[in-house]
Amino acid sequence: MKLLTCFVCAFFILSMSPLLSQTNYDESKVPSFEVPDPLTTFKGKKIKSVKKWEKARRPELLHFFENNVYGKIPKTLKIDSYNILEQDDNALNGKAKRKQVELTFKNNGKTLSYTILLYLPKNIAKAAVFLGYNFYGNHTITEDKAVLISSAWANNNESFQIENNTLTEESRGKRTNRWAVEKILEAGYGLATIYYGEVDPDKNDFSDGIHSLLYQQDQSRPKLDEWGSIAAWSWGMVRALDYFEKDPDVDASKVISFGHSRLGKTSLWAAATDKRFAGVISNNSGCGGATMSKRKFGETLAVINDRFPHWFCDNFNEYNENEEALPVDQHQLLALIAPRPLYVASAEEDQWADPRGEFLSAHYATQVYHLYDMEGIETMEMPKVNEPIHNTVSYHIRTGKHDVTDYDWENYIRWANAFVK
Repeated sequence: MKLLTCFVCAFFILSMSPLLSQTNYDESKVPSFEVPDPLTTFKGKKIKSVKKWEKARRPELLHFFENNVYGKIPKTLKIDSYNILEQDDNALNGKAKRKQVELTFKNNGKTLSYTILLYLPKNIAKAAVFLGYNFYGNHTITEDKAVLISSAWANNNESFQIENNTLTEESRGKRTNRWAVEKILEAGYGLATIYYGEVDPDKNDFSDGIHSLLYQQDQSRPKLDEWGSIAAWSWGMVRALDYFEKDPDVDASKVISFGHSRLGKTSLWAAATDKRFAGVISNNSGCGGATMSKRKFGETLAVINDRFPHWFCDNFNEYNENEEALPVDQHQLLALIAPRPLYVASAEEDQWADPRGEFLSAHYATQVYHLYDMEGIETMEMPKVNEPIHNTVSYHIRTGKHDVTDYDWENYIRWANAFVK
């Protein structure tokens, strides 16, 4: 009876969502399309040098993504103050130093704060750091009882015992499987994480996050070309980088932007907009992240903008079921990260995120890395599962589903050792 009920529910959802019911998972049905050349300007001029890329092509690509995909930030908003809420030089049974640092921002008579949980190796004076958001609170990534529980709004999750949009002690440690804290520390890196809901709650409501601090008089939501939630979360990562430049225990020149799923989209956009990030990891970021939109495979622009209307700027809706009109594609977002090291990762069972589209995106971005005499994904033939390609631009597809695993972290650490640290 339970199985029948699930089937009926699934059928009902699909019948009510024609966009989802039309999802393509057949490679033979991917439409033919022209791949926008990252090294040809919108006016048709060929780019053949680093100087021309940095002065002409990169700025126009960044401007397009900013105004038509993720949305621009209306004005600068810097840290008003930071406060170390808690620290312990013998955390995790003496294996690490722990800090919990609250960053506070003020404008328009409003205040917003978010907390960075920072674990650092004890034997390194200034550590390189992986920085990434988490989905359900800093306390979910570890069993460490000292980690504070956020009071910010959260999506309900029955398996995590999150009800009434409130995080509680019952969810502590529920996501330790995604954060290889000890492996990271043993490799000589720090880990910094932030609950993304403290920067902007993940719902279609622009009154309760960072956006409202930058509104003009009588404004209640971003303008058509202004920042959605992904740009807001990216902004939060950039401000964390500002703090790291003040922290004597962190090597701010070796901070790696990391993200999974929608937060992988975030890590890419953060690094595209701020060159201070030393490296970037996109883990299963899919549509609007690493994968190519024009393939229309798995999740499409129409689906993502319908289900999550707050993630991107409203201008992006122009390309719903109209991907062929896009003058750019996501490989050009990846190209904006050059010459810094980039890692794109997929999962075999995560067809919704289009692993081949993520791989091809890394391949097509590689030609920009060639300007800097760097290697990337040199072939259009995908590697076998669990056989990573490690270059300045790296890629792997692993067994399993939409998740972050120890296998992923082992490869990210190996890549970071070779190309970042």
